[in-house]
Amino acid sequence: MGGLVLKLGPKERVLINGAVIENGDKRSRLSVLTAEANILRLRDAIHPEEANTPVRRVCYAAQLVLSGDTSPKDARLPLLRRIEELSQVFTDPDSRARIAEASQALIEDRHYQCLKALRALLPREERLLAVRSR
Repeated sequence: MGGLVLKLGPKERVLINGAVIENGDKRSRLSVLTAEANILRLRDAIHPEEANTPVRRVCYAAQLVLSGDTSPKDARLPLLRRIEELSQVFTDPDSRARIAEASQALIEDRHYQCLKALRALLPREERLLAVRSR
Protein backbone atom coordinates (compact mmCIF):
# COMPACT_ATOMS: atom_id res chain seq x y z
CA MET A 1 0.00 0.00 0.00
CA GLY A 2 1.47 3.36 -1.02
CA GLY A 3 0.53 6.92 -0.31
CA LEU A 4 0.99 9.24 2.63
CA VAL A 5 0.19 8.22 6.19
CA LEU A 6 -0.79 11.09 8.47
CA LYS A 7 -0.61 10.56 12.19
CA LEU A 8 -3.03 12.98 13.78
CA GLY A 9 -3.28 14.01 17.40
CA PRO A 10 -6.61 14.65 19.12
CA LYS A 11 -8.51 17.52 17.48
CA GLU A 12 -5.65 18.11 15.02
CA ARG A 13 -6.69 19.69 11.73
CA VAL A 14 -5.39 19.01 8.26
CA LEU A 15 -6.25 20.59 4.92
CA ILE A 16 -6.73 18.06 2.12
CA ASN A 17 -7.55 19.38 -1.34
CA GLY A 18 -9.07 22.51 0.16
CA ALA A 19 -11.21 20.74 2.78
CA VAL A 20 -10.39 21.18 6.47
CA ILE A 21 -10.60 17.85 8.28
CA GLU A 22 -10.50 17.63 12.07
CA ASN A 23 -9.52 14.49 13.93
CA GLY A 24 -11.67 13.22 16.80
CA ASP A 25 -10.75 12.93 20.47
CA LYS A 26 -8.15 10.18 20.04
CA ARG A 27 -4.92 9.85 18.08
CA SER A 28 -5.43 8.31 14.67
CA ARG A 29 -3.74 7.44 11.40
CA LEU A 30 -5.10 8.49 8.06
CA SER A 31 -3.88 6.96 4.81
CA VAL A 32 -4.08 9.24 1.78
CA LEU A 33 -3.89 7.05 -1.30
CA THR A 34 -4.24 9.74 -3.96
CA ALA A 35 -0.73 10.73 -4.98
CA GLU A 36 -1.75 14.17 -6.27
CA ALA A 37 -3.64 15.19 -3.12
CA ASN A 38 -2.67 18.57 -1.68
CA ILE A 39 -2.15 18.18 2.06
CA LEU A 40 -1.22 20.73 4.71
CA ARG A 41 -1.13 20.19 8.46
CA LEU A 42 -2.71 23.31 9.88
CA ARG A 43 -0.39 23.23 12.90
CA ASP A 44 2.50 23.66 10.45
CA ALA A 45 0.84 26.39 8.41
CA ILE A 46 2.55 29.76 8.18
CA HIS A 47 0.13 32.68 8.49
CA PRO A 48 0.65 35.66 6.14
CA GLU A 49 1.95 37.92 8.92
CA GLU A 50 4.51 35.24 9.86
CA ALA A 51 6.00 35.18 6.35
CA ASN A 52 8.58 37.79 7.39
CA THR A 53 11.90 36.16 6.46
CA PRO A 54 13.20 34.85 3.13
CA VAL A 55 12.70 31.15 3.95
CA ARG A 56 9.30 31.77 5.54
CA ARG A 57 8.18 33.69 2.43
CA VAL A 58 9.19 30.80 0.15
CA CYS A 59 7.49 28.29 2.47
CA TYR A 60 4.35 30.44 2.49
CA ALA A 61 4.35 30.60 -1.33
CA ALA A 62 4.64 26.78 -1.51
CA GLN A 63 1.91 26.47 1.09
CA LEU A 64 -0.45 28.56 -1.07
CA VAL A 65 -0.23 25.86 -3.74
CA LEU A 66 -1.14 23.17 -1.20
CA SER A 67 -4.07 25.20 0.09
CA GLY A 68 -5.37 25.72 -3.45
CA ASP A 69 -4.94 29.52 -3.29
CA THR A 70 -2.35 29.50 -6.11
CA SER A 71 -2.23 27.19 -9.10
CA PRO A 72 0.86 24.98 -9.44
CA LYS A 73 1.44 26.35 -12.94
CA ASP A 74 1.40 29.98 -11.78
CA ALA A 75 3.60 29.26 -8.76
CA ARG A 76 6.33 27.18 -10.40
CA LEU A 77 8.62 29.84 -11.89
CA PRO A 78 8.39 32.37 -9.02
CA LEU A 79 9.02 29.58 -6.52
CA LEU A 80 12.01 28.28 -8.47
CA ARG A 81 13.45 31.81 -8.53
CA ARG A 82 12.99 32.20 -4.77
CA ILE A 83 14.55 28.81 -4.10
CA GLU A 84 17.50 29.81 -6.29
CA GLU A 85 17.90 32.98 -4.22
CA LEU A 86 18.05 30.85 -1.06
CA SER A 87 20.83 28.79 -2.61
CA GLN A 88 22.96 31.95 -2.69
CA VAL A 89 22.78 32.20 1.12
CA PHE A 90 22.66 28.59 2.30
CA THR A 91 25.95 27.17 1.08
CA ASP A 92 26.56 24.28 3.48
CA PRO A 93 26.15 20.77 2.00
CA ASP A 94 23.05 19.82 4.02
CA SER A 95 21.22 23.05 3.14
CA ARG A 96 22.19 22.61 -0.50
CA ALA A 97 20.73 19.10 -0.40
CA ARG A 98 17.43 20.44 1.02
CA ILE A 99 17.35 23.18 -1.64
CA ALA A 100 18.00 20.65 -4.41
CA GLU A 101 15.29 18.41 -2.96
CA ALA A 102 12.81 21.32 -2.87
CA SER A 103 13.63 22.30 -6.46
CA GLN A 104 13.28 18.77 -7.77
CA ALA A 105 10.01 18.23 -5.90
CA LEU A 106 8.64 21.49 -7.31
CA ILE A 107 9.62 20.53 -10.86
CA GLU A 108 7.85 17.18 -10.36
CA ASP A 109 4.72 18.89 -8.91
CA ARG A 110 5.29 17.29 -5.51
CA HIS A 111 4.43 20.40 -3.52
CA TYR A 112 4.16 18.73 -0.12
CA GLN A 113 7.72 17.38 -0.46
CA CYS A 114 8.88 20.80 -1.67
CA LEU A 115 7.44 22.48 1.41
CA LYS A 116 8.86 19.80 3.68
CA ALA A 117 12.37 20.32 2.28
CA LEU A 118 12.06 24.09 2.58
CA ARG A 119 10.83 23.88 6.18
CA ALA A 120 14.08 22.08 7.06
CA LEU A 121 15.84 25.39 6.37
CA LEU A 122 13.82 27.33 8.96
CA PRO A 123 15.99 26.47 11.99
CA ARG A 124 19.14 27.32 10.01
CA GLU A 125 17.70 30.65 8.95
CA GLU A 126 16.72 31.39 12.54
CA ARG A 127 20.31 30.74 13.69
CA LEU A 128 21.74 32.93 10.91
CA LEU A 129 19.40 35.77 11.77
CA ALA A 130 20.19 35.44 15.48
CA VAL A 131 23.94 35.67 14.83
CA ARG A 132 23.45 38.59 12.48
CA SER A 133 21.40 40.58 15.00
CA ARG A 134 24.08 40.38 17.70
